[in-house]
Formats: sequence, C-alpha cells, structure tokens
Amino acid sequence: MTTAEVATAPWIDRLEAVGTARASESIAITSKLAERVERVRFESGQRVEAGQVLVELDVGGDVADLDAARTAYREAQRQYERQRQLAEQRLIPTSQLDAQRATRDAAQARVQQALARVADRAIIAPFAGVLGLREVSPGQLLQPGTAITTLDALDTMQVDFAVPEVHLARLAEGLAVEARSDAWSGQVFRGRLISIDSRVDVATRSVAVRAAVENPEGRLLPGMLLTLKVFEQERLALVVPEIAVLQIGTQSYVYRVDAERRAELVPVRLGSRELGRVEVVEGLTAGDRIVIDGTVKLRPGLAIRESETAPSAGSAPTPAAGD
Repeated sequence: MTTAEVATAPWIDRLEAVGTARASESIAITSKLAERVERVRFESGQRVEAGQVLVELDVGGDVADLDAARTAYREAQRQYERQRQLAEQRLIPTSQLDAQRATRDAAQARVQQALARVADRAIIAPFAGVLGLREVSPGQLLQPGTAITTLDALDTMQVDFAVPEVHLARLAEGLAVEARSDAWSGQVFRGRLISIDSRVDVATRSVAVRAAVENPEGRLLPGMLLTLKVFEQERLALVVPEIAVLQIGTQSYVYRVDAERRAELVPVRLGSRELGRVEVVEGLTAGDRIVIDGTVKLRPGLAIRESETAPSAGSAPTPAAGD
C-alpha cells in the first residue's frame, strides 16, 4: 500500500462541447453581369490570393467606350486649361470657365464609370483562401447571381458551439481551446475563445460560443463536426489520484489515515478528472493522509504501518506497508 498527504495543486477545469467548423471568411463567387465567359483562370480547390483574377468576361464594347470616354476627358481638360488662361487675362467671363470645368468633371466621371464596367468584366478573389468546385466554363453565358465557385479562408477556422447557461460565469474571451476531428484522429487543433453571444436560447437554456482554431495545413473544412475542450483559468484545488477513490454504489470514498494510524473510510464528493487525477470538492482537507493504492486489502479500522510515503497525493506514489 501507498499513502500520501492531501495537498492543493494547480488545476484547470475543462468544458467539453461539440461544434461545427466554419471558415473565418466565406463567400459564393458570382457574376454581377449578364455576360459570356471569355476565360476561366482557376481550378477547383486552388489556393488564391486577394485580388487574383478568377474569371474574365467578354468585354464587348466596354473597352471602346472607355477609350472614347478617355478621349473626351482629355479634350475637356485641354479646353478647360485654355479657358482658364483666357479667364486669367479677363478675356472670357468666369461663368464660361465654370461651365467648362463642369464639362471636364462630367467627362472624368464617365471615364470612372467606363473603368468600373471594364473592371466588372474581371471577377476577382476578394480575400486569400481556397476555392471550391468550378461551376463555369469558357463560353458559358452568365446571369447576375450565377454561382461560379466558393471561396473560404481556411488558415483560421471558427467553431460555433453551445454551452449550458449554468457555465456562463466560467466563460471568458481568450480562454484556450482544443478541437479534435474524427477525420484526423489524434491531431489537436488549438485556438482561443473569441466571442460569447449576448443572449441565452430560451428553448435550450444554452449560450452560443465561438472559438478561433488554427488550421495551417487546411485539414479542417467548413461543416466538419468537432469535439472541443475549453480550458478555464488555473486555480488551486485538492487533487488525489483516481486509484485512491473507491466507488460503492453511487457514493465515492477514500481511505484516510486517522490519528491512530488506522484506515478510516471517508465519503467524498468529486469534481472534474484529468490524466489519472481527480478533484475532491468535499470530504478531505489539505494535510489529510490517504491510502493511494492497495485499498482492496483494507477495511475500516485496519492499522496501517507506514514506511516510505509520497510527499503529496498529487505526486508519484512510493511504497508503504500495511498490517
């Protein structure tokens, strides 16, 4: 048998939940125009950068319109400069210069409009990410809203999950999170709690919580089911090895060494468990000595002869002998 003194130890409580992964940024790439596809410049599943051109549409007469608008603007600007010089010499009224300025500004606006129309012919990625399946082909006639592909930013995933309202006081932004997926057995994805909803769902009495999880290799995908652990702030707790706990019916017990060095069966209330250790919420105090292993040989009142003992219940056990 082995005995050890009960002592406080650093302890981190954990909340466990199940959540669904979603991309930190996610959109469906669509066309704003009714136009024919001139060129497709991406493949399904391709990683792209922000601003990268994905699809080029037939520019039609837009380029010609842009050239005409630029020519008109240059002429309007030339006329404005000429009339400004004449106005400085008081050879024309200022009202005529103002009218030419308005003409020039209108021509400049038409250039911007033409540029926008030409730019709309190039469909670009608004942010860096990974594309989904390609849904268009060269020569296809697109309509406004036609799906071209999807784009997801996967380097950091967001995971939404629900926590019962009774745990609300234990939650805080910034708490560490670990996520696991059945698709990647044994791999842990680490992150932080980033948001807690401002409302509790009256039907489920739970609050929606969101975590950000690092996904540098892109293994997690939107829609994946993840199991999560939320790690609370570290605190001190009375901790004993699980092997020291006896379960009799629904009640948990430990053998405590009393003042006469005899075994005393003490009921305890347990808290959370971790890696072979368990928190004792009620029934023991710091300084108590308990029997860690060999409890199957014990009976209440049996004398215990100690030899070497572990320094605390949370430390590695060392042997002791019992009568």
